Amino acid sequence: MPRGGLVRARTLLACLCLAALHLVAAAAVTTAAAQIGSERYAAIVTEARSGNVLIAASPDEQLYPASLTKMMTIYMAFDALRDGRTSLSSLVQVSAQAAAMPPSRLGLVAGMSLTVEEAILALVTKSANDAAAALGEHLGGGSEHRFAQLMTLRARALGMTRTTFRNASGLPDLDQVSTARDMALLGRRLQQDFPERFAYFSTPHFVFRGRTHWNHNRLLQEYDGTDGIKTGYVNDSGFNLVASAQRDGVRLVASVFGGRSGRERDRHMMALLDQGFASLGVAPRGPISVPDAPVLMARRPAPRGLGGLLASAQAATARPGRPALVRAALARPPGAVEARGRAVATRPGVGRGPRSVTRPATARLLVVARPTRAAARIEQGDTGRGLAARPVAAARKPAQPVAAAPAKAAPQRPTTQASRARRPAG
Repeated sequence: MPRGGLVRARTLLACLCLAALHLVAAAAVTTAAAQIGSERYAAIVTEARSGNVLIAASPDEQLYPASLTKMMTIYMAFDALRDGRTSLSSLVQVSAQAAAMPPSRLGLVAGMSLTVEEAILALVTKSANDAAAALGEHLGGGSEHRFAQLMTLRARALGMTRTTFRNASGLPDLDQVSTARDMALLGRRLQQDFPERFAYFSTPHFVFRGRTHWNHNRLLQEYDGTDGIKTGYVNDSGFNLVASAQRDGVRLVASVFGGRSGRERDRHMMALLDQGFASLGVAPRGPISVPDAPVLMARRPAPRGLGGLLASAQAATARPGRPALVRAALARPPGAVEARGRAVATRPGVGRGPRSVTRPATARLLVVARPTRAAARIEQGDTGRGLAARPVAAARKPAQPVAAAPAKAAPQRPTTQASRARRPAG
């Protein structure tokens, strides 16, 4: 073979080898999930009863909790209800400061009021920042700042040693940080300390003054056994989620920080829960099938290795012992009309008679072709529609979650260039 031809052949062979190596590396990362390797990614899966760690990746890295903060706000509300310091029917007055909170919002205006139970449901479903601020002021003696201090003190008492709260909503604050481990612990304590109220976190929708607000936690419909609890998103955190799921008498509580989208985060959470249940000998379950209540969803192709994990959607089912408003929201009334293959759910509206509401099927479609828009550094409601997480400044080496990973010696709180440059409004 001529010398020039030999050189070309060797060059071609080297290029093919490099391409093969890139494909293998990409496949390995995709199997684990795309957000692994991001500097704001963290995850942990725990067995709820014992707290044993089954899977962990950077569980003690201090990150921005976003609306996972509302879990602590709700914990404080449940504690006040238990102690008799407030009641579900107590009126929460809305101040001008609370009414001015950025989205996601319930649409409260200064001078109006809502009940404690309505505020709790607004936090669970809509993730409403105005309702969170109003509830914080109600429980903090008129001061959300004072309430945030009480939140931090209670977090420390619960063992959340690396968490600091600065507000009741999770709106960005450079000093408001938490960890995957601490948030999973809070999820466990909410279920253990308030089992009679934990069902609030599986509320599918909430009607306030004639408008229906749907729960952002899609695992309630897509992952068999899920019964809560909370989503969160701000630009600097990415898409966060704490989830609780129970199968065959085994309950897991897991948290994921830093998803690049709501869909990616949900898929990754389902994969981690499957791995956690498998490690405890719980048999895997097939896709959820609900013939009488189909839910339409436009999906992107699942990452390799997760193809069998995405279940068909399932509406949340009523369970004994749910709070009154939750039971009403979940109940199918006699003679309910079927619309677009879905049952019409009924819940009494505030100050109104019974109101039938049907969530349009088109509202459930996950739009993936919509161009991204520049989003302000505020809570976006965590629907993932038309939003993108902020690009990561520098990626660390990809790593699979490892069982019972030890805590880092001295985790650092997030200090991205954007975080240092701009302090959020409010």
